[in-house]
Amino acid sequence: MYNIPSSIEDEYVVVRTIFYSPAETNTLVSCYLYRHSRTSQPIMVSVLVPEVALRHGNARPMPAVGMGTAVAPAMLEKAREAVLAGIEVGYRHFDTAALYGTEAALGEAIAEATRRGLVASREEVFVTSKLWSTQCHADLVLPSLRESLRNLQMEYVDLFLIHWPISLKPGPMAFPLKREDAVPFDFEGVWRSMEEAQRLGLAKAIGVSNFTTKHLDKLLAVATILPAVNQVEMSPVWQQRTLRRYCAEKGIHVSAYSPLGGQNWAGNDNGVLESPVLAEIANARGKSIAQVS
Repeated sequence: MYNIPSSIEDEYVVVRTIFYSPAETNTLVSCYLYRHSRTSQPIMVSVLVPEVALRHGNARPMPAVGMGTAVAPAMLEKAREAVLAGIEVGYRHFDTAALYGTEAALGEAIAEATRRGLVASREEVFVTSKLWSTQCHADLVLPSLRESLRNLQMEYVDLFLIHWPISLKPGPMAFPLKREDAVPFDFEGVWRSMEEAQRLGLAKAIGVSNFTTKHLDKLLAVATILPAVNQVEMSPVWQQRTLRRYCAEKGIHVSAYSPLGGQNWAGNDNGVLESPVLAEIANARGKSIAQVS
């Protein structure tokens, strides 16, 4: 819980905090306390956030709670402000992608946070970015990653993912995808270039996103470095049980995006936050649906 010195716990009140964690974890995250008078500067204490040791690659342990930066349309200043606010309340894991158009905003926010002393250095932050499908070609992987690093103003990313198991004709990034732009996916060639990115130190670990077990079978057949992570949509209403069992057997960590449901593709409901089953559980325990999830 909160590591608040007994000498100040009557004088200060917690006003910003979002993390609760088991005692055996060891990632330090900031939490702010303000005097009751509201006139003094905040002091910072530390709370603990779980982290995951990835089994493949050279990345530092990955904080188990991360903040995504996908915004449509991309609003760079709002993204920058959101990341800074996230750092202030304790986030140390940030997820972006070439497609999102928020790499520069994320990099600027982390640089600003370092200047303000919110983090001691870039090394305190775990950064994930992704290779878009138009760059999903053996000869475009490294140029794409280097472009992402320029946007981020960083020498490396902690984790670099293939965004989708889809290859499109080289060209401008766009979403949604067009069927006529699809070309055969060169699993071996693309993954060899991903492995080279790790060997060069441009990515501390490499992985994939939105891969099924069939896609992973094809990838593992040619891999010399196994993917550290498979990031997929996962929540209480889409639990990915088969994929999780497969990845556990292979030592691949499964990371969830939209764990609170987000919106469906039609954009008109949320299967998690509007779930009557989860609402019943939450009400019975005096928690929010998000906490239960």
